Amino acid sequence: MYTDALTFLDEERDAWRPYEALEGLTDDRLDRSVEAANGWSGRDLMTHMVFWQDVALQVARDLALGETSPTIARFDAEWETRGPGWNDEIMAEWRTLPIGEVRRRFRETAGELRGTLTVVPESRWVKHAEHMKTFTEETLDHYAEHVKELEAILAASA
Repeated sequence: MYTDALTFLDEERDAWRPYEALEGLTDDRLDRSVEAANGWSGRDLMTHMVFWQDVALQVARDLALGETSPTIARFDAEWETRGPGWNDEIMAEWRTLPIGEVRRRFRETAGELRGTLTVVPESRWVKHAEHMKTFTEETLDHYAEHVKELEAILAASA
């Protein structure tokens, strides 16, 4: 449990930093699937991470304006309906995007999330167990969950 926003934001920033190495890969390397990364490519990993960061960003925007987040309920219901296969659908959709757009979203979303959280009153996220759980799950926990894929993709591209 975090007692202040700055501690969370610093830890989130540090945990995200290794993923930024994906930006250094060429477009060709980003599109190559890596067996040791569950068959994901760098683009797939970027997509997966940014999509869920963007969910957290939408929640942060909700909480900047009010006490509750309709986004949490909407995405929880969507997950219940679609399940883990939803991630595959998201990746398939993002594979149709130009790589420059994927790179832009990857470059901007984490910083935008951090910036938005700085204007959300701590009582609405850091000191609110349910909301804080969402931010932790979509960032710190999620980053830790996919370190294996990140390391495999970077190793395959070395």
